[in-house]
Amino acid sequence: MRRAPSHNVAIHTGAIVVLAMVLPSLLGAQWLTHPTPGLPKKADGTPNLTAPTPRNADGHPDLSGIWMTEDRPCGPQGCRDLPVGEEFFDIGHGIKGGLPYQPWAAELVKKRMADNAKDDPDPFCLPQSIVKMHTAPLMRKYIQIPGLFLILNERAAVYRQIFTDGRKLEDDPNPTWRGYSVGAWEGDVFVVHSNGFKDDLWMDRNGDPMTSAAKLTERFRRPDYGNLYIDITVDDSKAYTRPWTATLHQHIQANTELLDFFCEENEKDIPHLVGK
Repeated sequence: MRRAPSHNVAIHTGAIVVLAMVLPSLLGAQWLTHPTPGLPKKADGTPNLTAPTPRNADGHPDLSGIWMTEDRPCGPQGCRDLPVGEEFFDIGHGIKGGLPYQPWAAELVKKRMADNAKDDPDPFCLPQSIVKMHTAPLMRKYIQIPGLFLILNERAAVYRQIFTDGRKLEDDPNPTWRGYSVGAWEGDVFVVHSNGFKDDLWMDRNGDPMTSAAKLTERFRRPDYGNLYIDITVDDSKAYTRPWTATLHQHIQANTELLDFFCEENEKDIPHLVGK
């Protein structure tokens, strides 16, 4: 099921979606066609996605806005009801030779794929890792204010805090699903360092693992108004033989708003699932 599109925007056909279980009445929900303030437009009134990158008073790019993962529904994985990119299924699909697994991690991924990812936390309504949340087929709102970069997610209406107030990461924090993140600007690139993750997180549908030893570096780049690139470097010596980097592409979503999605609502699948 798709969101009702705005009458004056044609951004990335098929990207503005909600999960099929959302009721049809939600298509008339509030603010889903509300005009985006300051949206650059072409002479014909359509959004100008190649307009210059918006900037804050400090001169740095403004990453604020509602973003959606790149939509490639008919690729190697076939066509799906929910448009998602290859990264959702295989975060390392673009890495030559594949991910550099430790032997135990390679065997684990092979088993998870053979089991059709039946133990994926997603169907059990458990939290996603921050890597997987970047590729999930639901929207994210970035809010950029002094001292804090905030990511709001449609899925489960959860948030992620990236502190930009100069604090440092702790060496041995209490492990959590999303870890702890601090960010700073390097020229026009917003660089985020994260640690403190719980063990056995899934980074994609294939079950590529991320462990409590992981340290993540994300580099956010906004080359123009409509596009955002995130280079994610995973340094996890427990699961991989060397650090590796994947690049994700996001598109701005204009004239719309977030719509909360809770997989627990009217959930009837879990009793029938055979995973742990």
